[in-house]
Amino acid sequence: MNFLAHLYLSGEDIEIRLGNFIGDYVKGKTIFSYPKTIQKGINLHRAIDFHTDKHSSWKICRELLKESYGRWAGVVTDVMFDYILAKEWENYSNRPLKGFTRTFYFQMLQRYHLLPPRVRGFLPFMIHSNRLYSYRSDSGIIKALNIMSNHTSLQGDPEQALNVVKDNYELLREKLNKLLSDLTIMVEREFQIQPSMRHIATYRSVKG
Repeated sequence: MNFLAHLYLSGEDIEIRLGNFIGDYVKGKTIFSYPKTIQKGINLHRAIDFHTDKHSSWKICRELLKESYGRWAGVVTDVMFDYILAKEWENYSNRPLKGFTRTFYFQMLQRYHLLPPRVRGFLPFMIHSNRLYSYRSDSGIIKALNIMSNHTSLQGDPEQALNVVKDNYELLREKLNKLLSDLTIMVEREFQIQPSMRHIATYRSVKG
């Protein structure tokens, strides 16, 4: 999962949210240099990635994007799930996306000294471009993929990938909903974190 989905699954604790945000940038025993609650957030990040990579919904969507991005299709699937989550945000949370993202930025700036150097490097640019909120627009998601291409070896056609998502939007929305529902259950069970997820009640009532 990408930034927005990870943060969404973090609950309300600020240190858990911070740990989840920096999870990809904390390696090995470095985790033990952080306070216990931040460690919990880092481990939460790792658990979300582990369960996502095994989930059938994610694998189905990754296959749809292989023509555009080849071996990077999994990374792009994560980004495109953030695109759908941002567009469908009101179905997942009672809190407006703009307020959610602004609060997050403020919280990270307050704890800037706790962030790994790489995160300190890109956070100001993330805030300036309002990256998390911009995921809900076509131009925002294309820009995000282009930024990734400029800073990694990721290669592909973001516009083609976006067209694939639009052509299969209902399928991807359904798969994202199932994945987030299952991840929420995992987060509640293993980490005692309860994200605000209106759709989970609907999901459970349908299943029941």
